[in-house]
Amino acid sequence: MSIAYLLLADGTVLTGRSFGAVGTRVAELVFTTGMTGAAESLTDPSYAGQAICFTFPQLGNYGICLDDCESEKVHAAAIVCREYCGAPSNFRCGMTVGELLARDGVVGIEGVDTRRITQLIRTHGVMNAAVTDAPPTPELLEAVRNYAVSGVVAAASAAEPVRLGRGAARYSVALMDYGYKKSIADCLIKRGCSVTVYPHSTPAEAVLAAGHDGVMLSNGPGDPAENVFEIAQIKALMGRIPVFGICLGHQMMALAQGARTAKMKFGHRGANQPAKDLKTGRVYVTSQNHGYAVESASLAATPGALRYVNVNDGSVEGVDYPTLNAFSVQFHPEAHGGPRDSEGLFDRFIALMGGERNA
Repeated sequence: MSIAYLLLADGTVLTGRSFGAVGTRVAELVFTTGMTGAAESLTDPSYAGQAICFTFPQLGNYGICLDDCESEKVHAAAIVCREYCGAPSNFRCGMTVGELLARDGVVGIEGVDTRRITQLIRTHGVMNAAVTDAPPTPELLEAVRNYAVSGVVAAASAAEPVRLGRGAARYSVALMDYGYKKSIADCLIKRGCSVTVYPHSTPAEAVLAAGHDGVMLSNGPGDPAENVFEIAQIKALMGRIPVFGICLGHQMMALAQGARTAKMKFGHRGANQPAKDLKTGRVYVTSQNHGYAVESASLAATPGALRYVNVNDGSVEGVDYPTLNAFSVQFHPEAHGGPRDSEGLFDRFIALMGGERNA
């Protein structure tokens, strides 16, 4: 391993050791609190344009099982951890984390104080950073300060429609790909659905003309308000076919109905976020990965009704649209990795497609 540097937008420089690919990557630095789920996090398209700081002290001790990956590549620009384990112990291990990063051109740095980094982000909010194998320069600092996450949905989305699932299916689902996790499709297929993955740029009329029974709006990276075309298509879909939105899909559904979203100070990323169902009073422990949230007060002027709230900070975790036969959640009911407390939401979507109004 060679020397690597983490340069923060405030000018702080931390020195560590490199692993994975070599070079320089500039990104938005965020932290995740998950103790497991490294393969899932690394391959989650929602991290496009970002550098992930893992708060759990060691990364890579059980390696990468390719069956656990949520997409075909690592979408994050860089990885930051306290200790990297290059000799994993797990019978399912197919490669090391370092080998995965090197394969996909992602740089990593270990040996830095991730507690300090996390405390900085919690105090000052997410900030831009660079991971580099060369001593930082004033020019690099300027590039870090000028960086913005943009155009990431188009980069993460499929280029052509793809049909998933085999054999007879109870229902046909259109999965709008804004950077979807494979486990979302898996949860639908497990329930007897055929799934057609559509590129983010697919017009609403093309989806409706295909004769699907429901539409799933996926997770994805970046600022939801940036996706003007996609939001317009969602508006055209809602009320004409059952719709279920997750994470970015949830945010864009709210925007399509006239609500607002705002960037959070440091977001929710990890597998231990409590979300309360206001209808039943039950609290679910959920897996989450987002840096934007729907503004609760803005829902008053929409057909949406607040359904779930985050127990820690009161932020919006889910919205029902009873007059539009649609609902959405900010958290990930497919989890992977994380608790499966809320996977039953896929059954609710199945009920909507089966004609059960306001399921």
